[in-house]
Amino acid sequence: MAKFFTQDEIHERNGELDFSTFLAIIHQQKQQENPQKEILEAMLMTDKQKRGFITATELRTKLTQLGEKLTNQEVDDLLQEANIPPNGIVKYEDFIRSITLPLADY
Repeated sequence: MAKFFTQDEIHERNGELDFSTFLAIIHQQKQQENPQKEILEAMLMTDKQKRGFITATELRTKLTQLGEKLTNQEVDDLLQEANIPPNGIVKYEDFIRSITLPLADY
């Protein structure tokens, strides 16, 4: 099991961590994150009628006004990447799948 260092121990090492500690920290962080679940929960909060979708306009409003605000251009790019027209319907599962796919490694 990897050892986690205190701030004082890190300072004594001039801020350097060994590779195994770095990997352990990254692994722990990845285990705590679940972007698919977080996105789904946010979309469910918007869909009061539990229809399984929201409009692209509703999504744009949320993404440009709440949390880490996106620009309109960023939302346009996101919708285009997910093949959703600006006035279209955003189905949760399809949308989440399309935006959380791993990037191609060329």
